[in-house]
Amino acid sequence: MNEEKVNLKAPVYIPDSSYRDYRWMGDYETVYRESVENPEKFWEDIAGELEWDKKWDNVLEWDYPDARWFSGAKLNITANCLDRHVNNSRKNKVAIIWRGDDGCERVFTYRQLFREVMRFANGLKKLGIKKGDRICFYMPFVPEHIIAILACARIGAVHTIVYAGFGSDSLHQRIVDSEAKLVITADVSIRRGKRIDLKSIVDEAIVNAPSVERIIVYRRTKPEIELYAEMELDYYSLIKGESFHCDPEIMDAEDPLFILYTSGTTGVPKGILHTCGGYMVGTYYTSKYVFDIKDSDVYWCTADPGWITGHSYLVYGPLAVGATILFSETTPDYPDLGVWWEMVEDFGVTILYTAPTAIRMFMKYGESWPDKYNLESLRILGSVGEPLNPEAFEWFYRVIGKSKLPIVDTWWQTETGMHMITTIVGQPMKPGFAGKPIPGVVADIVDNEGNPVEPGKKGKLVIKAPWPSMMRDVWNNRERYEHYWNDIPGCYTVGDMAVKDKDGYIMIIGRSDDVIIVSGHNIGSAEVESALVDHKAVSESAVVGIPDDLKGNLIVAYVILKEGFTGGEKLENELKYHVRMTLGPISMPSDIRFVQSLPKTRSGKIMRRVLRAQEMGVDPGDLSTLED
Repeated sequence: MNEEKVNLKAPVYIPDSSYRDYRWMGDYETVYRESVENPEKFWEDIAGELEWDKKWDNVLEWDYPDARWFSGAKLNITANCLDRHVNNSRKNKVAIIWRGDDGCERVFTYRQLFREVMRFANGLKKLGIKKGDRICFYMPFVPEHIIAILACARIGAVHTIVYAGFGSDSLHQRIVDSEAKLVITADVSIRRGKRIDLKSIVDEAIVNAPSVERIIVYRRTKPEIELYAEMELDYYSLIKGESFHCDPEIMDAEDPLFILYTSGTTGVPKGILHTCGGYMVGTYYTSKYVFDIKDSDVYWCTADPGWITGHSYLVYGPLAVGATILFSETTPDYPDLGVWWEMVEDFGVTILYTAPTAIRMFMKYGESWPDKYNLESLRILGSVGEPLNPEAFEWFYRVIGKSKLPIVDTWWQTETGMHMITTIVGQPMKPGFAGKPIPGVVADIVDNEGNPVEPGKKGKLVIKAPWPSMMRDVWNNRERYEHYWNDIPGCYTVGDMAVKDKDGYIMIIGRSDDVIIVSGHNIGSAEVESALVDHKAVSESAVVGIPDDLKGNLIVAYVILKEGFTGGEKLENELKYHVRMTLGPISMPSDIRFVQSLPKTRSGKIMRRVLRAQEMGVDPGDLSTLED
């Protein structure tokens, strides 16, 4: 591995000392040191903040690469998300606030949410659904989605959620692989004022899917669509007359909780398996200690439940903490570019967790929209999905945070289940750097042989010790699970290139398959993209490497311009020169293509391999997560 130095100069922003003085985390350095010196005690103390039907025999049983966390423990995750709040002072606290695409609003207290979950859980039991059965979701972003998720967990059924933007082939693939017994869907989702038919997609997806016995349909439009009585049930007819009480299924800590499919570079998506106990501890811990959620907060995670961010930081983690959660099916640019900021003002949002792609979209249209609204309620900002490039960080910090709010730029994966690296609230922030490993996580930057590289040099990001919310397997594919652990012996290899500065802050350079080797030098796609976005004309960019006989690869850049700028030879040369002066001649793109959009997953990640395949005229592989 070529280990050329990376320019790590970055400004440092320090939030007001009150964030550090009053956060749940306490002193980061002390807590981190204690977590490394005695990890089992650290995680046992966190787990002790939650309720268990039976305590564990052992905190960790580690048989590389397999872990058993809190072995022997018994629990139900919904008892911690619902019952323990209903049985204390949060009974009538607002649990979830929902705003629809048309502006309508619905509010559920913890008591009301508990009752709705119980009714649906009893309805599922009436259908014969039991512990271990797989249930596939293809739902719009509505409260019934969250209610049904929790109801599945209540009775021990394993949910697999498919984002309601996937086509029938992708849905079929996931139904068949998980052998789902039941599908929960709706007649339509609503996006930008338009109805999008979901039911017909489900009808196509269940053809040649023999495991499916019934379909539950949440009908939200009038006149109601007709259902086929032999197989289909109306959501509210199912729960009519059901009891508001349902005893939780007692689960072993290592029992499956859910399967979530994530895209692979080729072939079928990977079904990442998470289990009950460790996942509960990890998402509770990070929701409380990374977001610093207090009882007075209004927390808004903009992710859909169909993604791991929605699982961990919309549903399970914040509800385990007892937070008030805002969620909405509104898109950030409909009916106008002020809709999100209007919601921050209307609901008094204090914690906003969103994706860099949304931040860069707002950057493209300038400051006038957020400046129309009062954003003073905000106290913490968060980023998720891909590296938050320095220019987007600066804009987020200055325009939305008014140059005073902490930004937690979180690095983690579907496979990790929880945050792994970030800048803890109150710590000094460095644009472009995610931050340090959180207490309980042992991360490092290493070469191909697993040797730590010195600060300033690129290497592979690895995790060197197990953590509670780690995936337990890839559903029906043990080989793909072991692949994560076989690249560098003794380590979980995350697939990202990274670099660490002298203070231990980690910068994610990009996926290891997004590193471009030019004349023997490793060029991180994120570095070049960040340099391009640093130019006043550029809103967003993506770069890929194209094979070249002389240099190994040439860099081709795709660029979206801000309003008021026009592409052409003059601007192309100016951008090339800008990259040359920022990163050096080796990183300068050979070609720049001006485009209106980039291929992205529905969670906002740029799919660079699609661009690379397009340039080379080859099959791009699995496209099931592609937005458009």
